[in-house]
Amino acid sequence: MPSPLHLGRSEFGHPDNKGRLLPISDALCLLTEWVPNERLRLHMRQVGAVMKAWALEKEGADEQTALKWELAGLLHDADWEKHPDSHCRVIIEKLEEMNIDPEVIHCIAAHGPRHFGVEPENAMDRMIYTFDELSGFIHAAALIRPSRYEGMDVKGILKKLKTPSFAAQVSRDDINDAISRIDHPLEEIIQFIIDHQKEVQ
Repeated sequence: MPSPLHLGRSEFGHPDNKGRLLPISDALCLLTEWVPNERLRLHMRQVGAVMKAWALEKEGADEQTALKWELAGLLHDADWEKHPDSHCRVIIEKLEEMNIDPEVIHCIAAHGPRHFGVEPENAMDRMIYTFDELSGFIHAAALIRPSRYEGMDVKGILKKLKTPSFAAQVSRDDINDAISRIDHPLEEIIQFIIDHQKEVQ
């Protein structure tokens, strides 16, 4: 049985809008308007920052392409708080109305294939899927440490991932599935997230 959040389509936006991106300042304004919860906004900023860093450092992306990655990360959960029963659908339709690059919209739609029924098709899609759950998990681990991210190591995160009661809402199945789709080990992804999201406030 498909998830109730299943989008029922795999094509988004219009090809003519390729390259049309929302300025980061406008995206942050949208977050302020759509997402009252400060912790959720922080999660989205963290995923945006990690996505941008990965594009620049691992994919050799130019600034315009990195902006595309960052936007997808920033906006992927924009409708979650106010529209949990229509999650993804509302922000996708908003971005389509705004004539935003279809690759950004598809990336947002692909950040949870088991839920939304949209398979990751490229590196940007696969990495938002990989980063989303792990980013939140690592931040949850930081919150219970007196020194937060300072001194956090991969071994400690791996141990917590094997503890079902810790951050139980984080899907280990999604994490494992996402890692199986990329050519980078889990340990490398964890270290990358620790290194790049700790400065995001």
